[in-house]
Amino acid sequence: MSGYLKHIHPVLPVKNVVKAIDYFVNKLGFKLAFTDTTSEQGYAGVSRDGIQLHLQWHDEKDWTNGLDRPLLRIYVDNIEALYNEYKTQDVFHSQTALKETPWGTKEFGFYDLYGNGLIFYKDS
Repeated sequence: MSGYLKHIHPVLPVKNVVKAIDYFVNKLGFKLAFTDTTSEQGYAGVSRDGIQLHLQWHDEKDWTNGLDRPLLRIYVDNIEALYNEYKTQDVFHSQTALKETPWGTKEFGFYDLYGNGLIFYKDS
């Protein structure tokens, strides 16, 4: 019998955990799942529906040394509703659009407060 992969909890690097929690909760509709601190230098988890993201503080030198930013692809059942919700939250950049892709998905994406890429998609 082989192992069964059940969940994944990506860890996003952030400069300030408190501000990152505020962004994900108040802009993107996540809920605080846990936190180990009220300091900006901590670790926390936010969840929405069936996913959970972890937010981890990284020292300023990590950012100036070119720490690569993660890019997450998150599958969504009702992409249009989520797009319309986030459209009102001032989180999109000028190129953000809900579009059909040549690889058979409908998707949109933007960068969070600290440059982590978030792409939301569904199969067309």
